[in-house]
Amino acid sequence: MVRQVKVSSFSEVQGIVSAAAKCENDVGVHDMRGSIADAKSILGMMSLDYSSPVNIVCENDSDLNRVVRAIRQ
Repeated sequence: MVRQVKVSSFSEVQGIVSAAAKCENDVGVHDMRGSIADAKSILGMMSLDYSSPVNIVCENDSDLNRVVRAIRQ
């Protein structure tokens, strides 16, 4: 499952990492340049380009929704 979101602050990146850490499944984040990061890794997340929306990818719908909700809070 894939959801495209706009991340506009470092606190939103921290929210993604925190929410992904609570997920049993892997959560990946793909930027528009083609880079991929493990959403549970703050260093990996900081390496992405957030000037465009990113795709959050997860096999489990409830885990994906948890991560997306963390951005919108």
